[in-house]
Amino acid sequence: MKTNVGGIDRILRIAVGVILIALTLMGTIGAWGWLGLILLATGIFRTCPLYSLLGMNTCPMDKGGAR
Repeated sequence: MKTNVGGIDRILRIAVGVILIALTLMGTIGAWGWLGLILLATGIFRTCPLYSLLGMNTCPMDKGGAR
């Protein structure tokens, strides 16, 4: 899959994903907090299927060409 999640987007996804999972484990929020797994996975793998469907990309362009 092509990388389409850039630096700041990636950091935010990982941070919010970890926070949601932690809040769910502590019982502060309900089962919806497990959606943090999706954010965590897309941040780690730098690929978001929804971005692909919408034609979005937050990765900076390489000056040397393709990655």
